[in-house]
Amino acid sequence: MTLAELYRDIRGGRRLTPEEGLFLLRNAQLLDLGDLANEIRFRKNPESAVTFVLDSNPNYTNVCTIDCIFCAFYRHPGEEGVYTHTVDEMIAKFKDSAAKGITTILLQGGVNPDLPFDYYLEMVSRTVKEVPEIHPHFFSTSEILEMARVSGLSLTEVLSRLWEAGLRSIPGGGAEILSDRVKKKISSKKGTSEDWLGVMREAHRLGYRTTATMMYGHLEKDEDIVEHLESVRRLQDEHRGFTAFIPWSFKPGNTPLEKIIPTYATPKRYLEMIAFSRIYLDNVDHIQASWFSEGKKTGQIALHFGADDFGGTLLEENVHAAANFVNKTNTEECISLIHDSGFDAAQRGTLYDIKRVIPRIKAA
Repeated sequence: MTLAELYRDIRGGRRLTPEEGLFLLRNAQLLDLGDLANEIRFRKNPESAVTFVLDSNPNYTNVCTIDCIFCAFYRHPGEEGVYTHTVDEMIAKFKDSAAKGITTILLQGGVNPDLPFDYYLEMVSRTVKEVPEIHPHFFSTSEILEMARVSGLSLTEVLSRLWEAGLRSIPGGGAEILSDRVKKKISSKKGTSEDWLGVMREAHRLGYRTTATMMYGHLEKDEDIVEHLESVRRLQDEHRGFTAFIPWSFKPGNTPLEKIIPTYATPKRYLEMIAFSRIYLDNVDHIQASWFSEGKKTGQIALHFGADDFGGTLLEENVHAAANFVNKTNTEECISLIHDSGFDAAQRGTLYDIKRVIPRIKAA
């Protein structure tokens, strides 16, 4: 099959096979990928608007025992600089965020074996009760698996108890690349691809909505990218639980992996990942571009390569900062970046409910 024939079939709505996906990723020109992805984006989300959310990404602990070699954030128990905040301290932080207009808290920490399951339940229940303006978008799959280990409960019981406390959505962190060949090298203690998929599958079955993520630009090959997207697409076929897909590039600063991969992935590769994921993930509604992880200009360009969402304003973020990678914005600039890209800006909630639309001013 030629690229032209493949483009025709994709435009006709036919789903790519993994083999065709690999052929497309390796052989398509970037602008052709972007043109096709943008066409699909407007088929799925026809409004000329890009969504964003007012959010913050604090961390309740940096204690972690799973030693991912791509991470500069974690500290071992007892090391200098370790911290674990109390629930009271986190609730105070959430209230401060809410007072600044934040509507979503994406909360993650390290995998801290000293924290009891009740700590997490209290965090959720008190957030829902005491800071109702905030949607709690809490806990990676690794943290949830640790809750099950510490509590002795099954995964289903842990997710059910969190649901009863008020949790309704889970972030997609911890996926990295859903290829066990790669996972054994970069996060051998974190478990297998099926561990991540298993938590997401059970969460979706119980009614949770989650995001799916991908961190590329380290030890993966094109085959691993396709394997990752195929795993996400198959799981999405089961329950349609993923709201969005979010790719970002590995940041090497201060990480053990920096010795092997000392440089960032290129903006060209990021645009390829955005466009290819939009084409391949035919059952996921939204693709999120990132002004934060890739830079504001690259994020803006990604809005023309298949992305329809611009992420959040990120009042607080510590994980990339630990790797010496920092971008900051505010609500007004986020709206301006979207407007300058040629779109109306639409503030959304965690589950993609539209709260308000801010039209761009069109030239006379």
